[in-house]
Amino acid sequence: MYTGGCLCGKVRFEIKGPIKDIVYCHCSQCRKVQGSAFATNGVVKADEFAIVSGEEALRAYQYGPGKVKYFCSACASPMFSRNAALPDVVRIRLGTLEGEVAERPWCHIFVGSKANWYEISDDLPQYDGFPEG
Repeated sequence: MYTGGCLCGKVRFEIKGPIKDIVYCHCSQCRKVQGSAFATNGVVKADEFAIVSGEEALRAYQYGPGKVKYFCSACASPMFSRNAALPDVVRIRLGTLEGEVAERPWCHIFVGSKANWYEISDDLPQYDGFPEG
């Protein structure tokens, strides 16, 4: 099980299963929401993810049809996102997790739009968009 939360601690969550499809996303939206060169995102099953406190502090930003990013209204920490086209999953920001994470990122995505001031220095596969399949 994983636990996590926002910077100020108002929003807390639990994950009762594995984190899958962990990626480093270099798209312009992830860069802007993180304020950094990329975001590290992972996917969990919706029925294994639960907000345990602070749900009233969550705010939502719809960034596309059926696509919503959630953040803490007090400290502005980006927490997770949902996509109506994929109702059984939640995409979490790994930086919100506490403790050790067993799973590892497997690739970089949207490297075609990565920040020109950041150099990828690992050997993970790189994709200009989403990987096929």
